[in-house]
Amino acid sequence: MIKKAIFPVGGLGTRFLPATKALPKEMLPVVDKPLIQYAVEEAAAAGIEEFIFVTGRNKTAIEDHFDHSFELEETLFAKGKAAALETVRGMIHEPGTVAYVRQQEPAGLGHAVWCARHLIHDEPVAILLADDLILGPSCLAEMVASYQGGNMVAVMDVPKSETGSYGIITPGADHGQLIEVSGLVEKPDPANAPSNIGVVGRYIIESGVFAQLGTQDRGAGNEVQLTDALARQIGKVPFHGFRFSGERFDCGSKIGFLQANIAFAMSRDDLAEPLASWIKNRMALS
Repeated sequence: MIKKAIFPVGGLGTRFLPATKALPKEMLPVVDKPLIQYAVEEAAAAGIEEFIFVTGRNKTAIEDHFDHSFELEETLFAKGKAAALETVRGMIHEPGTVAYVRQQEPAGLGHAVWCARHLIHDEPVAILLADDLILGPSCLAEMVASYQGGNMVAVMDVPKSETGSYGIITPGADHGQLIEVSGLVEKPDPANAPSNIGVVGRYIIESGVFAQLGTQDRGAGNEVQLTDALARQIGKVPFHGFRFSGERFDCGSKIGFLQANIAFAMSRDDLAEPLASWIKNRMALS
């Protein structure tokens, strides 16, 4: 049912300077794979067939990453490194299934999504933010399986003191993994937050959201907020929050990025034991 996904990757990544001066933040590696590749693989596992990247200047490394590198491939082939060659070629999608759109100005997530409007018809579309890295089953696949039309956001409980960093929902009827959303506000002060249920960077939106984004109304941070457009659709179409089963890491923050590297490494048979041993010895020296 949902065959297209938008990946907003036009941000400047200022929290990771100087590393992101020339390298897109979405290309920062968690263990041995860049953040954006995790997001693309999650989308593919959910049945996505068309991948739309909303980029900005100095983001060509992302385009190159998902394209052929003939010199590298020929070198790996000549040296008989079949596993490495398969890894490189496994990132290549069928011609015509990947598109790139320039955002041109950093005017918010809603603006980035709106920039892809001409590639989306009267159909629901997924949105994945690479900064939100999820360890476990494909969050988007879980959402697609539970999708009932309208709009859907991935949600999780957040500390009350941190509501100012999230879109926060006003919950309606609670059906376990699915929660009806009766309100949504971007980054509320903890004293005014309607709940502590925060939106994580996975969305399924219906076409009416693009009309709302087209007004270009500015919200928090003087940016076009996707949450504001979603909020204006409440009562017009169904709107649900989805509690996903995986573990989310905020790789837009340095501590979240470091935690993700450790957690993903610990989930691998080839790295878990030596890393755990090193951490234990390191902690003993502290």
